Amino acid sequence: MTTGRNCVFALNAHLVFVTKFRNRVFTGIHLERMEQIMRNVCADFECELAEFNGESNHVHLLVDFPPKVALSHLVNSLKGVSSRRLRQEFPELARHYYRANKLWSGSYFTGSVGGAPISVLRQYIEQQNRPV
Repeated sequence: MTTGRNCVFALNAHLVFVTKFRNRVFTGIHLERMEQIMRNVCADFECELAEFNGESNHVHLLVDFPPKVALSHLVNSLKGVSSRRLRQEFPELARHYYRANKLWSGSYFTGSVGGAPISVLRQYIEQQNRPV
């Protein structure tokens, strides 16, 4: 639980972003850098990236966020900043942009966390088959 000025809250969201056309784009190095980028974006929104992992064509995030944050704005920033920075830092990713000039699919999944214990969700995200 987190205490705000006038409230106490425990808001957690499970986010999943998929690459455009489900292209297998990411290696372990890409995912490590993406995690750093996404942690910084979350900090800008006064959120915490509690858990991050992914596979070659999608990523999972567990985000703790305050009630003043609109998840759609956070998602837009996470996807936009990560796409731009990865493109700048890893020019070889450009070959995956050839059809749509986009890294991420336009859609995403978000689920409020509360039905399953956080520990179960953390374990699920930790067990993703991260490429080497």
